[in-house]
Amino acid sequence: KRPPFEDPMSDTPVDSSKRTWLIASGCAGAAGAAFTAVPFVAGFQPSERAKAAGAPVEVDISALKPGEKMTVEWRGKPVWIVRRTPEQLAALPKLDPLLADPLSKRNPDELTPPYARNENRSIKPEILVTVGICTHLGCSPSDKFVPGPQASLPDDWAGGFLCPCHGSTFDMAGRVYKDKPAPDNLEVPPHVYLSDSRIVVGEEKRA
Repeated sequence: KRPPFEDPMSDTPVDSSKRTWLIASGCAGAAGAAFTAVPFVAGFQPSERAKAAGAPVEVDISALKPGEKMTVEWRGKPVWIVRRTPEQLAALPKLDPLLADPLSKRNPDELTPPYARNENRSIKPEILVTVGICTHLGCSPSDKFVPGPQASLPDDWAGGFLCPCHGSTFDMAGRVYKDKPAPDNLEVPPHVYLSDSRIVVGEEKRA
């Protein structure tokens, strides 16, 4: 028969069955401590979403139909991609006298890259890529693509965006109308086409 296990910290002998139970309990407790420590440490690691927040975003626009808009996130901002209709494009030049900055000359290096300093404010005429944040106080404008009279808009409205916070209006190129609180046109983010159906937002060139 195996002699009782002598606990050096106690005067009381511990038999072999109790010793086995103590060892197993101690191992389980150690494993449990290690298991609970992992999520705690992981909480200090940057999430994949956070790491990707500043990275370029590749977007498939093949399913985007004329008159439709899709939204992607880049650097924590909503980026709108709109496929404009021929009618919406034809209306843009007629709006120049009503706009505060029709040629996007204000803050061009900050808000409008060289390839978007045109009437359409885009690389491809039909595709608008813009940050969906009003340049007044950072609200997000609403889509008002349907032309004609409607609440909070002029009777000759040609389609565009309305900021519900303070009434700033923008045309289908993201250009702000005169005498509105917003001081500038909507920002056009850096972007590049990989093909007719794929855009990378956040990059201007691809090697």
